[in-house]
Amino acid sequence: MKKIILITGGQRSGKSTHAEALALSLSDRPIYLATARVWDDEFRERVAMHQARRGPQWTNVEENLQLSRVDVQGRVVLIDCLTLWATNWFFDLNPGDNPSAAERKAHVERTLQALQEEFDRFTAQEATFIFVTNELGMGGVSENAVQRSFTDLLGWFNQYVAARADEVILMVSGLPVVIKGK
Repeated sequence: MKKIILITGGQRSGKSTHAEALALSLSDRPIYLATARVWDDEFRERVAMHQARRGPQWTNVEENLQLSRVDVQGRVVLIDCLTLWATNWFFDLNPGDNPSAAERKAHVERTLQALQEEFDRFTAQEATFIFVTNELGMGGVSENAVQRSFTDLLGWFNQYVAARADEVILMVSGLPVVIKGK
Protein backbone atom coordinates (compact mmCIF):
# COMPACT_ATOMS: atom_id res chain seq x y z
CA MET A 1 0.00 0.00 0.00
CA LYS A 2 1.36 3.42 -0.97
CA LYS A 3 1.91 6.01 1.74
CA ILE A 4 3.48 9.48 1.58
CA ILE A 5 4.87 11.15 4.69
CA LEU A 6 6.29 14.69 4.62
CA ILE A 7 8.61 15.87 7.40
CA THR A 8 9.28 19.60 7.35
CA GLY A 9 10.89 22.24 9.55
CA GLY A 10 13.76 24.66 9.81
CA GLN A 11 17.47 23.93 9.64
CA ARG A 12 18.75 21.74 12.48
CA SER A 13 15.20 21.08 13.70
CA GLY A 14 15.73 17.31 13.81
CA LYS A 15 14.03 16.46 10.50
CA SER A 16 16.55 13.91 9.23
CA THR A 17 17.04 12.19 12.59
CA HIS A 18 13.28 11.83 13.03
CA ALA A 19 12.83 10.62 9.45
CA GLU A 20 15.56 8.00 9.87
CA ALA A 21 14.03 6.70 13.11
CA LEU A 22 10.60 6.55 11.45
CA ALA A 23 11.97 4.65 8.44
CA LEU A 24 13.71 2.14 10.72
CA SER A 25 10.49 1.66 12.70
CA LEU A 26 8.74 0.70 9.45
CA SER A 27 11.46 -1.49 7.88
CA ASP A 28 14.65 -3.37 8.82
CA ARG A 29 16.12 -2.51 5.36
CA PRO A 30 14.95 0.98 4.34
CA ILE A 31 16.32 2.84 1.33
CA TYR A 32 18.05 6.18 1.89
CA LEU A 33 17.69 8.23 -1.29
CA ALA A 34 20.12 11.16 -1.17
CA THR A 35 19.37 14.05 -3.53
CA ALA A 36 22.34 16.27 -2.67
CA ARG A 37 25.12 17.44 -4.91
CA VAL A 38 28.27 18.01 -2.89
CA TRP A 39 29.49 21.49 -3.80
CA ASP A 40 32.09 22.30 -1.10
CA ASP A 41 34.09 20.85 1.80
CA GLU A 42 31.68 22.05 4.50
CA PHE A 43 28.77 20.34 2.75
CA ARG A 44 30.89 17.19 2.25
CA GLU A 45 31.31 17.12 6.06
CA ARG A 46 27.54 17.38 6.54
CA VAL A 47 26.99 14.46 4.17
CA ALA A 48 29.63 12.41 6.01
CA MET A 49 27.93 13.17 9.34
CA HIS A 50 24.58 11.93 7.99
CA GLN A 51 26.20 8.80 6.53
CA ALA A 52 28.01 8.00 9.80
CA ARG A 53 24.71 8.20 11.70
CA ARG A 54 23.15 5.50 9.51
CA GLY A 55 24.01 1.85 9.96
CA PRO A 56 24.51 -1.05 7.55
CA GLN A 57 20.78 -1.83 7.40
CA TRP A 58 20.30 1.09 4.99
CA THR A 59 20.42 0.73 1.21
CA ASN A 60 22.01 4.01 0.12
CA VAL A 61 21.12 5.42 -3.30
CA GLU A 62 22.17 8.76 -4.77
CA GLU A 63 20.00 10.44 -7.41
CA ASN A 64 19.87 14.20 -7.70
CA LEU A 65 17.28 14.68 -10.48
CA GLN A 66 15.31 11.74 -11.87
CA LEU A 67 14.00 10.07 -8.71
CA SER A 68 11.67 7.93 -10.82
CA ARG A 69 14.75 6.03 -12.08
CA VAL A 70 15.00 4.43 -8.63
CA ASP A 71 12.92 1.29 -8.11
CA VAL A 72 11.49 1.45 -4.59
CA GLN A 73 8.53 -0.85 -5.21
CA GLY A 74 7.32 -2.41 -1.94
CA ARG A 75 10.00 -0.67 0.14
CA VAL A 76 10.26 2.12 2.71
CA VAL A 77 12.28 4.96 1.20
CA LEU A 78 13.55 8.11 2.89
CA ILE A 79 14.19 10.96 0.46
CA ASP A 80 16.51 13.55 1.99
CA CYS A 81 15.73 16.09 0.86
CA LEU A 82 13.23 17.93 -1.33
CA THR A 83 15.02 21.24 -0.74
CA LEU A 84 18.27 20.00 -2.30
CA TRP A 85 16.38 18.17 -5.03
CA ALA A 86 14.49 21.37 -5.92
CA THR A 87 17.80 23.28 -5.84
CA ASN A 88 19.23 20.91 -8.48
CA TRP A 89 16.25 21.44 -10.79
CA PHE A 90 16.22 25.20 -10.11
CA PHE A 91 19.84 25.64 -11.17
CA ASP A 92 19.77 23.10 -14.01
CA LEU A 93 16.85 24.97 -15.57
CA ASN A 94 18.69 28.28 -15.07
CA PRO A 95 17.23 31.17 -17.11
CA GLY A 96 20.67 32.77 -17.57
CA ASP A 97 22.43 35.74 -16.08
CA ASN A 98 20.39 38.72 -14.84
CA PRO A 99 16.92 37.49 -15.81
CA SER A 100 14.06 39.96 -15.73
CA ALA A 101 11.26 39.59 -13.19
CA ALA A 102 9.10 37.97 -15.88
CA GLU A 103 11.89 35.52 -16.78
CA ARG A 104 12.39 34.64 -13.09
CA LYS A 105 8.66 34.02 -12.72
CA ALA A 106 8.59 31.80 -15.83
CA HIS A 107 11.67 29.93 -14.54
CA VAL A 108 9.97 29.20 -11.22
CA GLU A 109 6.82 28.01 -13.03
CA ARG A 110 8.83 25.70 -15.36
CA THR A 111 10.83 24.31 -12.45
CA LEU A 112 7.72 23.75 -10.32
CA GLN A 113 6.03 21.89 -13.17
CA ALA A 114 9.12 19.70 -13.71
CA LEU A 115 9.30 18.88 -9.99
CA GLN A 116 5.60 18.06 -9.79
CA GLU A 117 5.75 15.79 -12.83
CA GLU A 118 8.83 13.93 -11.56
CA PHE A 119 7.33 13.67 -8.05
CA ASP A 120 4.17 12.13 -9.53
CA ARG A 121 6.18 9.63 -11.64
CA PHE A 122 8.27 8.62 -8.62
CA THR A 123 5.37 8.27 -6.18
CA ALA A 124 3.33 6.22 -8.66
CA GLN A 125 5.21 3.23 -7.21
CA GLU A 126 3.66 1.22 -4.39
CA ALA A 127 5.98 2.15 -1.52
CA THR A 128 6.18 4.09 1.72
CA PHE A 129 7.76 7.46 0.92
CA ILE A 130 9.22 9.63 3.68
CA PHE A 131 10.18 13.03 2.29
CA VAL A 132 12.25 15.58 4.22
CA THR A 133 12.04 19.27 3.31
CA ASN A 134 12.75 22.73 4.73
CA GLU A 135 10.41 25.55 5.61
CA LEU A 136 12.32 28.45 4.08
CA GLY A 137 9.50 30.97 4.15
CA MET A 138 9.27 31.23 7.94
CA GLY A 139 12.03 33.83 8.11
CA GLY A 140 12.34 37.28 6.62
CA VAL A 141 12.14 38.18 2.96
CA SER A 142 15.52 38.07 1.22
CA GLU A 143 16.96 41.08 -0.57
CA ASN A 144 18.26 38.67 -3.23
CA ALA A 145 15.91 38.02 -6.17
CA VAL A 146 17.25 34.50 -6.78
CA GLN A 147 16.70 33.55 -3.13
CA ARG A 148 13.17 34.98 -3.21
CA SER A 149 12.41 32.98 -6.37
CA PHE A 150 13.73 29.77 -4.82
CA THR A 151 11.80 30.35 -1.58
CA ASP A 152 8.63 30.79 -3.63
CA LEU A 153 9.38 27.64 -5.62
CA LEU A 154 10.04 25.50 -2.55
CA GLY A 155 7.01 26.87 -0.71
CA TRP A 156 4.71 26.02 -3.60
CA PHE A 157 6.34 22.60 -4.07
CA ASN A 158 6.03 21.83 -0.34
CA GLN A 159 2.33 22.69 -0.59
CA TYR A 160 1.99 20.34 -3.57
CA VAL A 161 3.65 17.46 -1.70
CA ALA A 162 1.74 18.17 1.54
CA ALA A 163 -1.58 18.06 -0.33
CA ARG A 164 -0.71 14.56 -1.57
CA ALA A 165 0.78 13.34 1.71
CA ASP A 166 -1.03 11.03 4.08
CA GLU A 167 0.92 12.51 6.99
CA VAL A 168 2.73 15.83 7.49
CA ILE A 169 5.02 16.35 10.47
CA LEU A 170 6.54 19.71 11.44
CA MET A 171 9.76 19.43 13.44
CA VAL A 172 10.23 22.15 16.07
CA SER A 173 13.38 22.06 18.23
CA GLY A 174 13.67 18.30 17.79
CA LEU A 175 10.01 17.64 18.57
CA PRO A 176 7.56 16.26 15.98
CA VAL A 177 4.27 18.13 15.67
CA VAL A 178 1.68 16.26 13.61
CA ILE A 179 0.05 18.64 11.12
CA LYS A 180 -1.86 16.08 9.03
CA GLY A 181 -2.74 12.41 9.56
CA LYS A 182 -2.30 10.01 12.45
